Amino acid sequence: MARSPRSRMSEDAVWAVIDHERLSLADLLEDLSAEEWVHPSLCSGWRVCDVAAHLALAHTGPARVALGMVQARGNFARMIADTARRHATGSQRQVTTEIRAMAGSRRRAAGVSYLEPLVDVLVHGQDIAVPLGRARPMPVEAAATAATRVWTMPWPLSTAFQARARLSGLELVATDIDWSVGEGARVEGPIEALLLLLTGRMAGLGKLSGTGVGRLSPAGR
Repeated sequence: MARSPRSRMSEDAVWAVIDHERLSLADLLEDLSAEEWVHPSLCSGWRVCDVAAHLALAHTGPARVALGMVQARGNFARMIADTARRHATGSQRQVTTEIRAMAGSRRRAAGVSYLEPLVDVLVHGQDIAVPLGRARPMPVEAAATAATRVWTMPWPLSTAFQARARLSGLELVATDIDWSVGEGARVEGPIEALLLLLTGRMAGLGKLSGTGVGRLSPAGR
């Protein structure tokens, strides 16, 4: 049976990491040039400003989500993209200020746990930093907690990444923390690279090794 590790971080500890990551990301965003602000991110079709705007919308209430769903004709993925791009028309300063202002808040979008904001800020932070060549190391324990959440997400949240289906037949093993999931051909490397893999990003592929690496497509999501 495939292993599913449990999170070893308390809810308070997770929120403390989220606060720190939001503040440090706001610092990074403030430092970007106008060209970097509109640079392509790791997310196909999304610019850095779009990803930042998506993070700034983390406190979106159910009424606004419902309106967005109507505008997107019921397509959830389209709603997420459309609302982010509309919000990205605001200034760099506005979006950055909104992200910074979230630090200390425990508010979250309807239908998600406190772990989804952790996944979002860690992964989207890389979506922004990696293509810009900006160093943004992930805290290892938090990355492992986020990776566990992605692997064990219940439906319908699991449809966002489909990690267990995409990575079926592989055993993922972290080399910098005691963490592993799955069964089959081994893929090992830093937990940061594994979290990116779990969320469909191939940016960490060069840091991974093992007999299962050949099964991973560099043209992944």
